[in-house]
Amino acid sequence: MLDKNTNTATISSDPKTWLTQHGITEVECLVPDMNGVLRGKALPTAKFLKALEDRALYLPSSAFLVSIDGRYSGSIDEGFAYSDPDMRMVPDVSTLCLAPGAAAGKAYVFADAFHMDDRPWMASPRHVLRAVLDLYRQRGWRAVVAPELEFYLTAPNPDPDKPLTAPVGANGRAEGVQHPYDMAALEEFEPVIRRVYDYAAAAGLPLDTLIHESGTAQLEINLLHGDALPLADKVLLFKRLTRQAAQQCGMHATFMAKPIAAQAGSSMHLHMSVVDEAGNALFASADDTDTEMFGHFIGGLQKYVPEIMPLFAPNVNSFRRIRPNHSAPANIEWSHDNRSCGLRVPAGGRAARRVENRLPGADSNPYLAIAGSLLAGYLGVEQKLERSAEASGNAYKIRSTLPKTMEEALDRFEACDPVRKLLGEDFFQTYLRVKSVELDLFQSVVTSWERDHLLLKV
Repeated sequence: MLDKNTNTATISSDPKTWLTQHGITEVECLVPDMNGVLRGKALPTAKFLKALEDRALYLPSSAFLVSIDGRYSGSIDEGFAYSDPDMRMVPDVSTLCLAPGAAAGKAYVFADAFHMDDRPWMASPRHVLRAVLDLYRQRGWRAVVAPELEFYLTAPNPDPDKPLTAPVGANGRAEGVQHPYDMAALEEFEPVIRRVYDYAAAAGLPLDTLIHESGTAQLEINLLHGDALPLADKVLLFKRLTRQAAQQCGMHATFMAKPIAAQAGSSMHLHMSVVDEAGNALFASADDTDTEMFGHFIGGLQKYVPEIMPLFAPNVNSFRRIRPNHSAPANIEWSHDNRSCGLRVPAGGRAARRVENRLPGADSNPYLAIAGSLLAGYLGVEQKLERSAEASGNAYKIRSTLPKTMEEALDRFEACDPVRKLLGEDFFQTYLRVKSVELDLFQSVVTSWERDHLLLKV
């Protein structure tokens, strides 16, 4: 039976009835910013329904210029920055869902940003992904994606100068060693996991399998494959609900790419395939061999992913994860079922033929990571780019073409004209502004490592 939370056609045609049936008194209108932080407004249900009719729901345009520390990054146009004009928020009523981690009677809905003349606000990550999906539609294609999201449960960490520690599990002890894929270790966090699954079911999130990953108290959740835009929405909802569930159990949940120095990083692997309008797989032929299109798609990922790494590694911390032999890829090689490669082709028949981009971190904005991956593959098909020879064995030994630092990544991103042309100047200028300001803020901080090793020695 189809859960009424996922019956988007019914919700879209009659949101008032859905809100009444579920006793909703408040709706949070969510606008994802450059970092995937959910900004927006909370409205009484009557005000929300009125906004659907008169389209009089507004948010300052500076919402897309907020850096991760909450400061405004400004604009290259000083007049625009100081006038800070409103943008119109248009709720996507198909995304209405219960807000199970909050007080009773609350719902979430994602909203798109538009200019007052109804032009899309193209700096918005939702519009960026939608623009890439439109390129696919123009070719008669549909992208199918499946995110895998890793995260850590930790003890509360009120002092950011102190390292994270593992939380106390059901047996009264904190994990001190790794327990990859250990079912008994997974049971230690059953109260949190059960709450996460309950919240996800109420919100209509398509969760699949859950495992204990290689880090201490590190878990991985798989989302069922589907259309890209709804799944990006659901990744952000999953993060929010998981943080709430963990906090209610006396823990924290973190999606930092590398939260603990001596432990594995956390990724957001993206599985991608492409089908035609009839749903036929385009990456494998009738005889189960790879199609020419599949080869070009991988070739596009190999060429362009290194040039647009800020979409997959959006923070200084992200590059601490992308190092050889640290449970993360450090290259853009491809191979069948080889996890030392940045691009992995999992085992499976024709219908399951796909490529897994293992570069994105759990800290990446899902709209932008998915848009960047699909656009790189699209350009590979358009330009008929050939993939390299398949890697074998330990691909960590192969020289990497990926940027090593955020500075290098931003320089290459800024110069990537084919992607810049398709994603547009509005997005590029805004994203570069935010990320450059964040980098400058980080570089102004003196770290504990510097105090430890330089204070009394240099």
